[in-house]
Amino acid sequence: MILLGSTGSIGVNALKIAEQFNLSIDTLVAGRNISLLNEQIKRHNPKRVVVMNEADCSLVDHDSVRSGEMAILEAIEESSSQHVVNALVGFTGFRPTLKALECGKKIALANKESLVVGGSFVDTSNIVPIDSEHFGLWYLNQGNRQINRMVITASGGAFRDWSLDKLASATLVDALKHPNWSMGQKITIDSASMVNKLFELLEARWLFGEGEYDALIETKSLIHALIDYTDGSTTAHFAHADMRLPIAYALMGRVDTPIVDRIDLTRVGNLEFREIDKARYPVWEIKNDLLKNPSRGVIVNAANEAAIQRFIEGNIRFIDISAMILRAYESFHTAPESVEAVFALDQEVRNYVRGLS
Repeated sequence: MILLGSTGSIGVNALKIAEQFNLSIDTLVAGRNISLLNEQIKRHNPKRVVVMNEADCSLVDHDSVRSGEMAILEAIEESSSQHVVNALVGFTGFRPTLKALECGKKIALANKESLVVGGSFVDTSNIVPIDSEHFGLWYLNQGNRQINRMVITASGGAFRDWSLDKLASATLVDALKHPNWSMGQKITIDSASMVNKLFELLEARWLFGEGEYDALIETKSLIHALIDYTDGSTTAHFAHADMRLPIAYALMGRVDTPIVDRIDLTRVGNLEFREIDKARYPVWEIKNDLLKNPSRGVIVNAANEAAIQRFIEGNIRFIDISAMILRAYESFHTAPESVEAVFALDQEVRNYVRGLS
């Protein structure tokens, strides 16, 4: 496989599946964690390696090392592997998704932004999602029953139990204290603001087509997806939150080997469900409109990434992230009509958010 984002949590789990099922690694693409990358190179012996920064090339223990976005695209094109795992973070993952599809490769997609910003330009027939929620929806949707609604779950993020009056004083350290697990910086902030779940609903819309989609909070993160059928029944996908399960299916199509431990419901005891409150998660205000106008996802993503950068730099408060996203959504109404227009609109929205006070 070609693994984009090898040193992140999804990349690490993809390599565990590769070891378990003896899958070869053609290409590794990583960011700044060069020490872990070198361990992966030693263990998996890839043909080529790409890193983010040119200055890190000399630190990588491999004969074929390149750097930068163009090097990623070239590696995808050069490789004979037909499987790409795209676990890159944010808008950076969009071009590699397009390149992989252009080359006729199959994509195990964790980079939800590829569909959020440019779903109308992406052929989803060669994409298998590896987010737990979309895998859960796919897993449940294997019969011929008529679907009424698809639902995904959220943890609620770092501030799900905070009083609303405290949110104005929330710090970056606070935002990174996820209640259920440890993830990367951006996705943890997105979880706290509920932007991550907004994006996952939009991704589901592109993957499974028009229909009714919604989300709710399940505090233990044991249920990842539910489907309501027209006969009034509902099914739910239970599994421990372990990315190896969707990755294994994405790479091999069918899995008959134990991947994760079975959930013992007698030990779980009880589950708690909550509505997603717009007062706590203001971005939920645009959920329905965004699902009706999915091509506007690029506006939300660009505003979110620009606002998060300002939050990390200490220039704005946590609650300002959602406020800036909503202001951008109100200010930009264009639906891009080409891939080039996606990139142009992305830059325009980022500049707008950087200038907000």
